[in-house]
Amino acid sequence: MDVDLGDGYRLRNATEADRPALEMVCLKTGDSGKDATAREDDPRLLGLIYAVPYQVFAPEFAFVIDGPDGVVGYVLGVSDTEAYDKWATEEWFPEVARTLDDPGPDKAKWQGSDWARRAIHYPSFTHLEALRPYPAHGHIDLLETVQGRGFGRKALDHLTAAIAASGAKGLHLAVSPTNTGALAFYERVGFRRLTGGDVPRGAVYMVKEL
Repeated sequence: MDVDLGDGYRLRNATEADRPALEMVCLKTGDSGKDATAREDDPRLLGLIYAVPYQVFAPEFAFVIDGPDGVVGYVLGVSDTEAYDKWATEEWFPEVARTLDDPGPDKAKWQGSDWARRAIHYPSFTHLEALRPYPAHGHIDLLETVQGRGFGRKALDHLTAAIAASGAKGLHLAVSPTNTGALAFYERVGFRRLTGGDVPRGAVYMVKEL
């Protein structure tokens, strides 16, 4: 599967060989859309939490934006969030955790990527009643150098269509409340902010019926 995005860029299925690129893009966008390299002491961990497992669990919904200089973004998703969370908790994170020391529960002692190491050792997922109509979820990240060129819209439209074809009736995206650029983008492409019900104060979910 290839989708021509123009200017020498294309959207294609992510493969196992793309996992280092997924980690790189996740790191370069990991601070509310900005580069998190200076914050993290292990450059792989953000990707091992938020990007690579999606390509492992649901490669049919994992796509990269590839260009003249390599991968510059991705859009990833699953059609069944609860199934993904169960797999990640029981299989993915325990395997990754074997390679990492647990920094312990005292946040005051954490440095660098200790927050990520702790999250890998003790993964936690939120299942809200308000999200039940939107059982699928996704992630999209693009390097700053290619933002604003329409690639994100085309990539997210492609993921949305693929997930809708699988039978899922709704899609949600968890967004940092400080990532104002992402929030504005999701609104422009047809998502709305979920409010009410059991959505925790400070949490932001953008949702769309499929």
